[in-house]
Amino acid sequence: MPNNRCFFQFKCIIFTILSVFLTHHVNGEAVQLTSSNFDELMKNELVFINFYAEWCRFSNILAPIFDEAADKLKEQLPSGASVVMGKVDCDKESSIASRFQITKYPTLKIIKNGQPAKREYRGQRSVEAFVEFIKKQLEDPIREFNDLKELTDLDDKKRMVIGYFDRKDVPEYDTFRKVAIHLKDDCQFHVGFGDASRAMHPPNQPIIVFRPDKALSNDQDETYKGSLLVFDELNIWAQEKCIPLVRKITFENAEELTEEENVNFLTADGFKFAHPLHHLGKSPSDLPLIAIDSFRHMYLFPRFQDIDEDGKLKQFLRDLYSGKLHREYHYGPDPANKLTDDSRTPTVPPESTFKKLAPSKNRYTLLKDEL
Repeated sequence: MPNNRCFFQFKCIIFTILSVFLTHHVNGEAVQLTSSNFDELMKNELVFINFYAEWCRFSNILAPIFDEAADKLKEQLPSGASVVMGKVDCDKESSIASRFQITKYPTLKIIKNGQPAKREYRGQRSVEAFVEFIKKQLEDPIREFNDLKELTDLDDKKRMVIGYFDRKDVPEYDTFRKVAIHLKDDCQFHVGFGDASRAMHPPNQPIIVFRPDKALSNDQDETYKGSLLVFDELNIWAQEKCIPLVRKITFENAEELTEEENVNFLTADGFKFAHPLHHLGKSPSDLPLIAIDSFRHMYLFPRFQDIDEDGKLKQFLRDLYSGKLHREYHYGPDPANKLTDDSRTPTVPPESTFKKLAPSKNRYTLLKDEL
């Protein structure tokens, strides 16, 4: 016969644990974001959001940690700081979840001046790590120079956006700073005021220029010609300048690149990424090579020498979207008359290996299609 006293004590312990957890969860300082307050709160300089689902075990583990971090942050930041740590119940607020394309839980995103950062938070999930991360995000992204000579001593292998202003207390500088906050991971931002920059712009007419990476380009500084009062306009211009069309993929940035939905043009070190070469039946001695990794299969550009032939590479991309690459991998080259020949022997294209660098399904989240 079961020991009723032990069973009663066990129930009390469980009830106490749940009570502590639920009390902490409800009274935490992370703001519950809903459709009624979301857009208003997005006007803050920085919003750190925990997208969660009540049924998700990992969400429930993170919830009290995130709330405690919000409490600590409130204690440590000066009053009036334009920072919000918020949380979204993705089942109740499905429209918000869809707006940010949330498919796994919990997902942590950063919103800067209403603009989602390209990178999700992927650091340690602890109170201390969250607090330090927010403090780091709030550091001034703009370095001030006091003499034009200082600009000649900067690292010319970095992309830079440089602002020349009469003074700081003007709306144009507010726009410049918001763009710097949004793109500080992609560009260096520098500014000079008064005498430090007077020779570079007309009175009361601030100027912003982009200085390219001198290792990649010998181009001169390019002046921004749009409005300095319109954030979206300046942000789009700076983003086009700061984020290169061709980027280098590494083991450190592969995870975030695999989450981008657009076509990315990337370079990869063939020695470090020897495994994908092996899947293509190639080795470093065959470099350089061009391939498309669709995160399902890999397709090899037939002859690297054809890259200079007008339209050849573009057609390779078109063949991906039309399904031709996949079809020909399974059935061989299309017949001249373009009709499907069911008698062709199916083949299996190389499996994608870069998909293994995508976010792990077993790390801390569940995907919707796994339910």
